[in-house]
Amino acid sequence: MDVSPDTAPIAVIREGTGPEVLLVHGGAGPATTWSGLGHLSERWTLAYVYRRGFDPSPQPPGGRQDFELDAADLLEMLDNRPHIVAHSYGGVGAVIAATQRPAQVRSLTLLEPALFLPVDDPEVARFRRVGDAVLVHGLETEPATLHEFLKIAGAPVRDQAPLPEEVLRGVRRAQGSRSPGEARPALDVLRDAQIPTLVASGDHHPALERMCDALAIAVDAQRTKAPGAGHFVAAAPGFADRLEQFLVSAR
Repeated sequence: MDVSPDTAPIAVIREGTGPEVLLVHGGAGPATTWSGLGHLSERWTLAYVYRRGFDPSPQPPGGRQDFELDAADLLEMLDNRPHIVAHSYGGVGAVIAATQRPAQVRSLTLLEPALFLPVDDPEVARFRRVGDAVLVHGLETEPATLHEFLKIAGAPVRDQAPLPEEVLRGVRRAQGSRSPGEARPALDVLRDAQIPTLVASGDHHPALERMCDALAIAVDAQRTKAPGAGHFVAAAPGFADRLEQFLVSAR
């Protein structure tokens, strides 16, 4: 993607002391995505990235979120060789950035990233179609399809109930975003660079489990499951401790 040199930088809010951990959210904002990790700031500098379109960061050009623009933003943050922890859509940009500057990534943790592997898996293909429908049609998506996607994505929705305002805002923001299914990151670069990598899932949907299994194999990563919080793996009981063990091992 051709990124304009005058694109305004995104916001990063840092808390704590110690080695830097760059936290890259997906379709939900940092407060929701990283609610289970706050206490790690006692020993780590938690750098909360706000992707374009999430206040206080600027809007993406044309209002369209794009994983390649996310990657370009993240590349500017790798000089100090941080750990990266990325979730969902944010995981796509994080992986691309890591393939472009692998020596500047101390470790990589991917929480249910939107990388649709294996490409020939019917469950994975169906999940991609559902997600793409929402990105294209937004709130005009066929209702059953919209609710299916939102439940998988961890949104607080109930059958036959109106969507909460926060969910409505999130769907509107996501509409028109570039489909993560278009991403073709060079996973062999990550494997060959031997970046310490952890792939984690919430053990709540078969397609996501298969995606994480396949990704872990492709990049020779450690693999863990943290049930209890659905798609928001970082909030699952015990996950923060598992993450910290991994970060310490990757120092």
